[in-house]
Amino acid sequence: MDRIKMNHKMDKTFEEGFEEYVIDMKARNLRQGTIRHYEEAIKQIYKRIPPTTMISTLSKRTMKEFYVALRESGTLNDVSMGTYARDLKTIMRFFMREGYLEYFEIKIPKADQSPVQTYTDEELRKLLKKPNLKECTFAHYRTWVMVCLLLSSGLRRNSLVNLKCKDIDFDNSILYVNTTKNRKILIIPLNEDVVKILEEYLTYRKGKGEDYLLCNTYGGKLSVEAANSAVEEFCKSRKVETYGIHRFRHTFAKKWVIMGGSLITLQKILGHSSLNITEKYINLLITDIKKDIDEFNILRELNPISISMK
Repeated sequence: MDRIKMNHKMDKTFEEGFEEYVIDMKARNLRQGTIRHYEEAIKQIYKRIPPTTMISTLSKRTMKEFYVALRESGTLNDVSMGTYARDLKTIMRFFMREGYLEYFEIKIPKADQSPVQTYTDEELRKLLKKPNLKECTFAHYRTWVMVCLLLSSGLRRNSLVNLKCKDIDFDNSILYVNTTKNRKILIIPLNEDVVKILEEYLTYRKGKGEDYLLCNTYGGKLSVEAANSAVEEFCKSRKVETYGIHRFRHTFAKKWVIMGGSLITLQKILGHSSLNITEKYINLLITDIKKDIDEFNILRELNPISISMK
């Protein structure tokens, strides 16, 4: 980053600076979800750095004190604390670019990373059992289809709810994902089982090209909040106590690795900008994968006598 000399006449409060940052995000046409994220994050930041704080008073010590305050609150896990720390760093770097703050390096304290949580095989068996279409509601059936699609594609929540009927190429078994985090279209191959599930679903959905694939009971777009609630209700109905749409993405990635899938292909399916991101993501799954590696111990299976310890 270029060193920018601060103009003291331009000194502003943290609140004034953040309002400018929101305008800057809108000017850069960032997704509404990204803007909402920072608008929610600032509530946590203001609890530790008052909005009336002058930007010029921020320093290297600010980040350390902010992180200590987060930890001492006792209400946030390491993942959440790391997220808020990165949000604060991003905002402070904006202040530097605008000349409200002298440039200095900002280091985020290291935190222990918790293993990524996935669904167990027993939970998946419960979730994947097809409902009786003569007895269940459309919403329950639609959510089952949603679960099958998530486990076959690793989609993010926002990508999922923005899928349209026209995005499925049944002739080539391909899903076109137009709403993505980096705004690049994803082309995801679909397995034959989920293709059959989607074909059958559309005979009930009766949607046309521009209609949203996973609709609400009125045929309209399913919001992210409604999708979250639908998955929660569905999981509870199947006696699965742990739930979450993103957990399906983690499960898809874990199963992909265990089954010997290519990391390069997984990177493209997940929409990661680099293989490094995919590798870091997989590293968080290692704890869970270790259990499966022990179960599939080829040395013990094929040559148990010669390796036995005496």
